[in-house]
Amino acid sequence: MSNTDERITRLEETVAHQAKTIEELSDQLAEQWKVVEQTRAKLDRLTERFLSLEEQSLDAPAITRPPHY
Repeated sequence: MSNTDERITRLEETVAHQAKTIEELSDQLAEQWKVVEQTRAKLDRLTERFLSLEEQSLDAPAITRPPHY
């Protein structure tokens, strides 16, 4: 095998390895994006719930001393 053939073979192996790595990273990125979207949705729901509870607490009657004091 000539030096050029060996270099081409090494380059082909490198490209194949890099293509596999890129595919794996792309898959991981897609999974992480799902987690980010789920977390964002949970945060949105919690924010809505918090704001609703805060609004309810503002509408609640003031705490007063019981009549027997």
